[in-house]
Amino acid sequence: MTEPAKYTKEFSELLESSDNILLISHINPDGDAIGSQLALYHYLSSRGKKVEMMCPNNLQEFLKWMDGSDMINVFIRKRKKCIQLIKDARLIVMLDFNHPNRLGEAESFVTSSRVPKVIIDHHLEPIDFADLIISDPSRCSTAELVHEIVTRLNDGPFRDHSYSESIYVGIITDTGNFEHGSYTGNTMRVVADLLDTGIDRSKVLNTVYNNFSADRMRLMGLALNQRMTVLEEYRTAYICLTKQDLADFNHVKGDTEGFVNLPLSIKDIVFSVLFIEKDNYVKLSFRSKGNFPVNDFASKYFSGGGHLNASGGERYDSLDNTVGFFLEVLKENGDMLKKAE
Repeated sequence: MTEPAKYTKEFSELLESSDNILLISHINPDGDAIGSQLALYHYLSSRGKKVEMMCPNNLQEFLKWMDGSDMINVFIRKRKKCIQLIKDARLIVMLDFNHPNRLGEAESFVTSSRVPKVIIDHHLEPIDFADLIISDPSRCSTAELVHEIVTRLNDGPFRDHSYSESIYVGIITDTGNFEHGSYTGNTMRVVADLLDTGIDRSKVLNTVYNNFSADRMRLMGLALNQRMTVLEEYRTAYICLTKQDLADFNHVKGDTEGFVNLPLSIKDIVFSVLFIEKDNYVKLSFRSKGNFPVNDFASKYFSGGGHLNASGGERYDSLDNTVGFFLEVLKENGDMLKKAE
């Protein structure tokens, strides 16, 4: 992990000595991953650098409108080309993740590359698999950190419309449009600066948050009406969605985005969990209010991690068994939940 003044110098030196740069986001890329990736792409391209982009699997539909998103090579769709991009790269920059398993099927190809690697991320406890790790968990998003880096590299604000939109998308998606997350006064100053560049805030918000299908809305209705359980004694609520539920409502990637936040609107609920059944495992998303550490909960019980109030995990078991295990470990944390503020 590197301090701001030092990392700018080290990163700048790596950029200057590299004529072919590959930017990589994580598997199941969210708005922060893609926003950070595109922002850095726009900045480096403006400096005359040859820049390529790659992500392990498909982008969510609500991110495909962003300028430059069509330039992102998806590993599972363009495997041969992506492997060649990794081989040709002289510098690899990985954004919004800090563990090699977030590279999906590209992991072995990236980790075996001998070129310098850089991690830019805001999650806790980074794994040391890069030459330079720029990590700051106090940032609400990797996009906010990228903006600081670019501002330092540029000796002042970088004024570019596509860049500003990308940073803005990263920030609003990782904070739920400022409803959760560790955003600070600095975050709001960054946002103010972005808005001053003339980006259309309403257009971005409508495209990101108000651009879903009718089926997605009906799936949300099912989730809240028939698939949500409220445990008042533990100040907890959880939603379970089966593979059949998703199929019944023509689920596409990104449809369940934000579902896990909904139960936190219930009075006195401080912990919310979303279970999504996959082919051979269960994906879990955790959200909390106040000081209940869902990152510790996810790490301890579900091979996951993340932030204090927003984390994820998984369990290779049936949905019923996973929920049963969750209810057992929930009891172990009952006192902490009752005292959460």
